[in-house]
Amino acid sequence: MQVHAIMKNVRMSAQKMREVVRQIQGLPALQAQAVLAVVPRKGARFVAKTLRSAIANAENNKNAKPELLIVKEAVAGTATSLRRFTPKARGSAGPIIKRNCHIKIVLSDE
Repeated sequence: MQVHAIMKNVRMSAQKMREVVRQIQGLPALQAQAVLAVVPRKGARFVAKTLRSAIANAENNKNAKPELLIVKEAVAGTATSLRRFTPKARGSAGPIIKRNCHIKIVLSDE
């Protein structure tokens, strides 16, 4: 049985988020929560929130025990970017790209 949770449009680049997400792949769900609690990165809060949601989905929708769940897949993909411009010398404009990402966590009891 697989359960997933997705958090969309997180205001952080997918590249930075992947560093956090890779740390929990393959771990038991409760151990992954403990790891994320001590990771000193902004992305760890978003990943922990998504993981809590996936565990709650498993408990409420599939009647699964959180002790048996394993993080089967944890992915951070790119989302649409906000494009802004800042003034530069001689009347030109320089682009600013504010990147977003989606976080997907799949839990399994196998």
